[in-house]
Amino acid sequence: MSNAVLVIDMLKGFYQEGYPLYCGPSAVRIIPEVRRLLEKELKRGSKIFFIADSHSVDDLEFKMFPPHCIAGTAESEVIDELAAFPGEKIEKTRYSAFYGTDLDIQLALLKPEKLIVCGVCTDICVMHTVADARNRDYEVEVPANCVASFDIQAHDWALNHMEKVLGAKITGKENC
Repeated sequence: MSNAVLVIDMLKGFYQEGYPLYCGPSAVRIIPEVRRLLEKELKRGSKIFFIADSHSVDDLEFKMFPPHCIAGTAESEVIDELAAFPGEKIEKTRYSAFYGTDLDIQLALLKPEKLIVCGVCTDICVMHTVADARNRDYEVEVPANCVASFDIQAHDWALNHMEKVLGAKITGKENC
């Protein structure tokens, strides 16, 4: 049985300087690791889902964060380093990849052995997606060397929370 890889918000808006939610060098460092992960999983027959922030101009999230990844803009596009990988793009408007999307339906049809979750931000969209996946009884793996955030303390806290509270398997710590 194959896996499903959820690539969370590896979008130009989080990866290119000048955008309001640029994640910085820690996020850029995970790109080669995510590429290796996708290459490995594709060879195993896994399916890739690119989960993409795609907000309306008046999204209520902008009360907490500056406007970012507006639907149809360059900010909401998958970064060039990953764009050539085969996969399905699922647009989201909230932290979790499950909220208001058809991801749950697609995964039910796919019946993956486990979900592998990577991307940004560890303590926001990655963690909320992992929580929703675990609440749906999926086995979840988070490669620590394939996730990043703005805040290293929040990143570390989220990895611990996903492992100790949510029951996700955290791998790749030795490569961080």
